[in-house]
This record gives sequence, structure tokens and C-alpha cells, in this order.
Amino acid sequence: MESDCRIPMSCLRPRILALHALFWGLVSLRVFGAALLGDEKATVAVTKAAAAPCWQVEEFLVAKECSACDGLQWKTVPACVQTGYVEMINCTKSNKDTFKSCRSTKMEEHLFWKFEGTMLALTVVFAIVVVARQRSLDRQASDKVRRQIESI
Repeated sequence: MESDCRIPMSCLRPRILALHALFWGLVSLRVFGAALLGDEKATVAVTKAAAAPCWQVEEFLVAKECSACDGLQWKTVPACVQTGYVEMINCTKSNKDTFKSCRSTKMEEHLFWKFEGTMLALTVVFAIVVVARQRSLDRQASDKVRRQIESI
């Protein structure tokens, strides 16, 4: 007669129970610790908002569309380092002209085709691996059948 218990008896050993308790204790500590740290991070975020660029905290107008950084801008504009492209914006409240890093369509198209090429290359590589593995398994199966026939 079989037991109706869905929990295997091996899971009820003291060592396994202690490991489960330790695991779930660490998980709950991580969750509650993150919640406590989240409150501290909220106060830090408020103080950082004062130091944030004007385009993050107020409305802005794009004065010059997204364009590649030239040699001088690479050295003088910190926004060029992120993507290599910047746009000039005008913050409406503070009336400041500043640079904001942006992503150009040319760069996005280049990244898209690079991704597509990588995926195509990986497809070809894995297709070759699958065909080679299938041939190897077929060869092993035919060798096994041949050995069985020879042993008769």
C-alpha cells in the first residue's frame, strides 16, 4: 500500500530541513534588507535630484538634432563619452543650453545589422553542430546494430 504523502521521506531529514530553513531565512533577509535599504535610497535620490542635469528635472527643447561628436567635443563635452552622439538642448525654466547624449539612427542601424549578422552566424554554427551530432549518433546506432547482427 502506497502512502498518500506527496513529500518524499528524504526531504524530512533534519539536515535537509535545516538547509531549507537556512535558504529561506537568507531569502527573507535579502528581501527585507532590500526594503529597508530602499527607504535610505529614496532620501539619497532626493538629494541627487538637485545635482541632476536640467533636462532630467524640467522641460526642454531640442536646439540641435542628434549628431556625431567632433574632435573638440570629445574632449570638452562629457555627454560624448556615453554614445559618441550628442544633441544640444535648451531647458525652458532655467534657460540653459546644454548637451545631452543621444542615440543616432545610423548607430542603431549599425547595431541592428551587427546583431542580425551575429545571430545568422550562430544559426549556421549550431546547425552544423546539430548535423554533426546527428551523424555521429546515426553512426553509433548502425555500429551497434552491426555488432548485434555479427554476434548472432
